[in-house]
Amino acid sequence: MGTDDREPPGAAARHRHLRRAIERRRNPPLRRSDITVTEENLVRRAVKAAALGNAMEWYDFGIYAYLAVTLGEVFFPSGNDTAQLLSSFAAFAVAFLVRPLGGLFFGPLGDRVGRRQILALTMILMALGTFCIGLVPGYDTIGLWAPLLLLFFRLVQGFSTGGEYGGAATFIAEYAPDKKRGFYGSFLEFGTLGGYVAAAGLVTVLELVLSDAAMTDWGWRIPFLTAGPLGVVGIYLRLRLEETPAFRKEVEKRATGPETAGDEPPTSESLPKQTLKRIFAEQWRMLLLCVGLVAAYNITNYMLLTYMPTYLTDQMGYDEAHGLLVLLGTMVVMMAVINQVGRLNDRHGRKPLLMAGMLGYLLFSLPAILLVKQGSLGAVIAGMGLLGLSLVCLLGTMSASLPAMFPTHVRYGSLAIAYNVSASLFGGTTPLVITALIDWSGSDLMPAYYTMAAALVGVVAVSLMKETARKPLEGSPPSVATHEEARRLAAGRHDRNPPY
Repeated sequence: MGTDDREPPGAAARHRHLRRAIERRRNPPLRRSDITVTEENLVRRAVKAAALGNAMEWYDFGIYAYLAVTLGEVFFPSGNDTAQLLSSFAAFAVAFLVRPLGGLFFGPLGDRVGRRQILALTMILMALGTFCIGLVPGYDTIGLWAPLLLLFFRLVQGFSTGGEYGGAATFIAEYAPDKKRGFYGSFLEFGTLGGYVAAAGLVTVLELVLSDAAMTDWGWRIPFLTAGPLGVVGIYLRLRLEETPAFRKEVEKRATGPETAGDEPPTSESLPKQTLKRIFAEQWRMLLLCVGLVAAYNITNYMLLTYMPTYLTDQMGYDEAHGLLVLLGTMVVMMAVINQVGRLNDRHGRKPLLMAGMLGYLLFSLPAILLVKQGSLGAVIAGMGLLGLSLVCLLGTMSASLPAMFPTHVRYGSLAIAYNVSASLFGGTTPLVITALIDWSGSDLMPAYYTMAAALVGVVAVSLMKETARKPLEGSPPSVATHEEARRLAAGRHDRNPPY
């Protein structure tokens, strides 16, 4: 007789019990105390402060872009108009070159001491740098010192901005309930557009009210000098905030020691170095994906919001104020719909909205620029509208998508590093690159071709990313809006769609 290989009675049941025990250990049952309940009034206050601070940051950055032609005349030697414009855009781009250094400094520091304090510090530096630009004498007064001082204060701006977007996006993402993260996150970019609108609006008013000579002589200083009082308001709002629930829980986890944290307890001195090491060792794949996604996003963003007024003026012969008015109208419309895009990506997912934006740029950039080239007001508005519609799909979704790519303990640092490396290489250089490409090739369709290439990279990046809508942030407990929702979640009952 052969050997009987059958399992003894009860062996299958014991195996099932063992598998269930292993699964419970890997994924312990969700307790009510594990779930974060974020009261709506606290979330709204946090979102308002982060978005208003972000608006002030991008107001500071936007006024330089909208005054690029005037600043070229003020700070650089006269002679060649194209050389002046390229020099002005080079000073604009150089601020982006130090953004990775700002990300490397502020990001890990934000993971160490908290999001709130670092966001206040970045606001102080940005307001100071912008205000000081408004005080610098022109080239005709102090010669070479004028562009050198301009360059220095642009570096201050760029360094501070290295900690801004990653921190503000992280702050909102960690406060927002999982099912409404896209909606609340869209307010960050609402603030970005608000900052650009304020900058474009003020510059437009000055262009309409003042003569060209007065604008070049002293009018350009007004937008920069207003950064002082605006910065004080932003700092006040940010210092009144509490730290995010996710970061507070992370601090508690660190304090429990290696038994539960799964790592050696870090000292205050070693934590930044440990954080950087863990970011590059553990997150390199997500870092590369984030760089590609942000590259496409930034090129399309800066092409429309910072370069197009110069394109309308320099290539199409539009009056500076009229070019800004067209862009101003485009941005106001985008502000009106961006929160609805946030709701849509909460309900239908981040990837469909991001893919729609990237494909929109890939397919419609050339038709949009051809419409703009027609020159008539209706054609220009239609072309800008096509670009704005594609961009708002990205703006309303990106601020909820990017923080979710990284775990809590390295979220601020990882996002700050990846975002700013990509922004410095591809975002801030966009006006400079497009201007140089047009000068080199003689083709005024270069904005379309450059944007289409970026959108193609974006399509690939979106296809590789994970869907994160309606899911907890990695490394953080689930976050809900009400205690009743927390009880249902702990009991294993899940809502299929987010409540609105």
